[in-house]
Amino acid sequence: MTNPPETGTDSTAAAARPKVSAWNIANVVTVIRLAMVPFFVVCLFLPGSGWRVTALVVFLVASLTDLLDGELARRYGLITDFGKIADPIADKALIGAALISLSVLEELTWWVTAVILGRELGVTLLRFAVIRHGVIPASYGGKVKTVLQIAAIVSYMWPDVPVPIRWAVMGAAVVVTVATGLDYVIRAIKLRQVAKRARA
Repeated sequence: MTNPPETGTDSTAAAARPKVSAWNIANVVTVIRLAMVPFFVVCLFLPGSGWRVTALVVFLVASLTDLLDGELARRYGLITDFGKIADPIADKALIGAALISLSVLEELTWWVTAVILGRELGVTLLRFAVIRHGVIPASYGGKVKTVLQIAAIVSYMWPDVPVPIRWAVMGAAVVVTVATGLDYVIRAIKLRQVAKRARA
């Protein structure tokens, strides 16, 4: 659902608000998360259980920064165009790097990686395709999807997790990932239809 156009007092208030600098603490946290991705990948590929644990810790810390930068941006009014672009890029880079790395290491089947990354790429392209009609907001299902993906990746990196548990968590992540992807398609179609009716 798109926001109504600003009129009267709303537009005046918006104009009165000071412009937020892109170089704020929320965006710095986002950039740090993005910078952690290559370090995480290197640790994951280095031999030895110590490096494996290090990679796991780096992944968990990077995942937690996603909650931190969002909370900082909302609490202190630090939402910027840069943050709107960089935050999802950092999230997808972290998840994508983890899935591809696990597949390269032959610990995760490639079709799972292809399905999840295909969905993420498809939704991103879909958002750009309908952006002239409005913004498709993040859904609760999208948040659940992200949590399940992180939990599934952690289960593959955590030592001695039983294979059935790994597959159960990853299976749930794949199902929710596909389901939320279909939901985005439906919402994009509805958004486009509403925009067409508004122009008619």
